[in-house]
Amino acid sequence: MRKNNCLEPLAHNLHIALMHHPVYNKHGKIIASAISGLDLHDIARAAKTYSVRSFTVVTPLKDQRELAERIVAHWTNGFGSTYNPNRKEALSLVRVKDSLQDVVDEISSSGQGKPKTVITDAKPHPNEIGYKTLAQMIKDGSPYLLLFGTAWGLTTDFIDKAGYILSPIVGKGNYNHLSVRSAAAIILDRLLGGNQQI
Repeated sequence: MRKNNCLEPLAHNLHIALMHHPVYNKHGKIIASAISGLDLHDIARAAKTYSVRSFTVVTPLKDQRELAERIVAHWTNGFGSTYNPNRKEALSLVRVKDSLQDVVDEISSSGQGKPKTVITDAKPHPNEIGYKTLAQMIKDGSPYLLLFGTAWGLTTDFIDKAGYILSPIVGKGNYNHLSVRSAAAIILDRLLGGNQQI
């Protein structure tokens, strides 16, 4: 298989969203966080690698949505689309929405039905599910929407409304502050990778 070609889609029912609101800042206040171009690029590349169906960036801030749309347009329609076709292929997965409800509505209207939401969080929760469990659930054909937080994490109220909460990534020491793009790549590999040893 050539590097630029994709395998047959493995996870047509899995969608991911990067939530910039409602999240906490380091003081515990609820904010809308700023969009990072690195997150857009790297999560889109991971999503394409693992045949995720869509990747949506969610922010209520108009200027931040416009920024994300400009970045995506550069790589899908502008100079970047011919300069780096691989990046175009990945960034073509990206959608930009102002609320989670808009993401749910778009998935629902595509004929798949309403997606089941799964929260990722760096902290443990008593009702969390493991990676093996979610990997098996995804195989049922129902649409799933995996939600990643930014800044200092999604708010407690938001997490409490999710259908499922995924177990956190646990490292080897006391330090636990992965970038969201690193966490997204690890989680997608655990759920969809070809060498699953979970």
